[in-house]
Parts: sequence; structure tokens; C-alpha cells
Amino acid sequence: MKKVIIIGCPGAGKSYFAKKLHSITGIPLYHLDMIWHKPDKTHIGRVEFDETLKRIFPNDAWIMDGNYSRTMEMRMHACDTIILFDIPYEICMQGIREREGTKRDDMPWEVVEADSMLLNEVKSYIPQQLPKVYQLLDKYKHNKEVIIFNAREEAEKWLMKITF
Repeated sequence: MKKVIIIGCPGAGKSYFAKKLHSITGIPLYHLDMIWHKPDKTHIGRVEFDETLKRIFPNDAWIMDGNYSRTMEMRMHACDTIILFDIPYEICMQGIREREGTKRDDMPWEVVEADSMLLNEVKSYIPQQLPKVYQLLDKYKHNKEVIIFNAREEAEKWLMKITF
């Protein structure tokens, strides 16, 4: 486990997990939201985003936290470990609500309240995005370590067991 992507629905707990995994392993952590978004809530262009990812891929080790479905297969191809948070909708919505009014180090701004675009992304993730993620996992499961968490507690237990 040297090149890890952490994917799943917004609010599932990916960033929290990524920070803990980084703390345990010392592997450099890249929050894709920090790469994509600017502090003024605009974002960089797709080409710049893709080029940034491609500059990270050759490094000896990294953790990438974020779903970003457009670049998911590119990241799956480059990694050795895929961690999917397949968490129920209600838990993800709770996670979104819990981040309101907080300044986080995985976003370039304070989340005052969840915007409608994010809420719609959470609502559509399980029926629309998750089946596509599982199709990609089927493609890569033979040459990548694939770890799927269906509850945050599973992720916490897994973190307690790993040694690095």
C-alpha cells in the first residue's frame, strides 16, 4: 500500500479517514478538493487538474482523497490500493450537515452551509455514480488491492489493525 485512492459519496468520511491513514503511514496526502477548488469557490481547469494529478502519480507514495468521477479511472490505473466508502445515504447526509460552519484543511474555504449542488450530488451518488464505481472496480480488482467499507466503524477498525 503505497499509492492509495479513497473514493465514495460526499459526506461518507473519506477525508477524515485519509487524514488518519496519512497520520499512521506518513504517506503524503493530497485532497483533490484542495487541488480542484480555489479559495474564491471557483476551480482550476480540467487540463490543469489532470496535469497536477499526472505530476503526483510518479511519486513513490501518495494518498488521494476525493471522488471526482471524471478522473477516477486514471487514478485507479495509477494506484495500487483502492478504498471505497459505500456508506448509506443518511450517514453521508449527516456528514455533510456536520461540516457546516467549520473550517477544514481539506477545503479551501469554510463550509457555511451545504449548497444545492452538493446536496444533489449526495442524493444521486448511490443510484447513479456507485454502479459506475463498481464497474471500474471489477476492471481493476485483479491487479489492485480493493477495500470496501460499508460503515465508518469498519474503516476505524481497519485503521487500528494496520501497521506500517
